[in-house]
Amino acid sequence: MRRRTWVLALLGGLAVAVLAPSLYIELAARPRLVPLSEAPTAPWAIVFGAGLAPGGEPSPILAERLEAAHELWRSGRVGRLLLTGNTDPYHDEIRAMRRYLVKSGLPETAVSSDLEGTSTFDSCWRARSVFGVQRAILVTQSFHLPRALYLARAAGMDVVGVRAGGRGHWSSPWAWRELLARPLAVLDVLVHRKPEAPAATSVTG
Repeated sequence: MRRRTWVLALLGGLAVAVLAPSLYIELAARPRLVPLSEAPTAPWAIVFGAGLAPGGEPSPILAERLEAAHELWRSGRVGRLLLTGNTDPYHDEIRAMRRYLVKSGLPETAVSSDLEGTSTFDSCWRARSVFGVQRAILVTQSFHLPRALYLARAAGMDVVGVRAGGRGHWSSPWAWRELLARPLAVLDVLVHRKPEAPAATSVTG
């Protein structure tokens, strides 16, 4: 009986440790979620990588992010796009993202690339400390936006989030990963100091 009580208490503690940060991040993000058509103007839009399809083309989820970001630029709401993602020789998201955008009519001069933004945490911290981003629109799916907003604000940026695509994609493995990623995001913020703005902005074209 005592062992059963201990196991239940342990499971309850684990549930709280996972769900409490997730709920906090979810609620904190809601005031900063805006429809694309109502997005404010900002110097930057940050687009997070999301895998590639066979043939090296952007995955359907990534293509949705790129289309939304392109529309933000086309409508004059942002001046530049900052692309972040993996750059492995056999899984180069940045190259695929740039190719997709340029093929869609976006000038290369409007695109910057973070070749080391391989996680949401790294992307947000580097956007502030390396690229000097102070104000931006984050472009990703609804399941990812709360964590991205939380990390971007913790990095010292003034941000809002625009949902890419018309569906929540909660059936995707990417979405369920958020249940563990959000508590880890809180831990990352607690462990790392807020990045300082660079003396001179560094931009990779």
